[in-house]
Amino acid sequence: MSSAARRTGGLFEGLYKVLMRRNSVYVTFVIAGAFVGERVSAPIHSNLIYITHTHTYSSILFSVRLIGSQAVDYGVHKLWENNNVGKRYEDIPVLGQRPTE
Repeated sequence: MSSAARRTGGLFEGLYKVLMRRNSVYVTFVIAGAFVGERVSAPIHSNLIYITHTHTYSSILFSVRLIGSQAVDYGVHKLWENNNVGKRYEDIPVLGQRPTE
């Protein structure tokens, strides 16, 4: 009888074991990832003006990614606004003094 080969699980299982071994490691990874993502995406958004108008595959993908990012941001903002109507500072009559239209 030959013994069955042991399966190692691959890259994703290894990352899972490294990141999920403790809650503190996971939280640190999430916070660091959010910080890096914010710092990396800000220059990309500010450099949108300098994109050439050549329609290469990479520039089209970049434009689609940027538009998708803005759409998600807009959607989350609208969802937040709809869920918090009446609870925001502007909605409190004495404090916010929202201008009448």
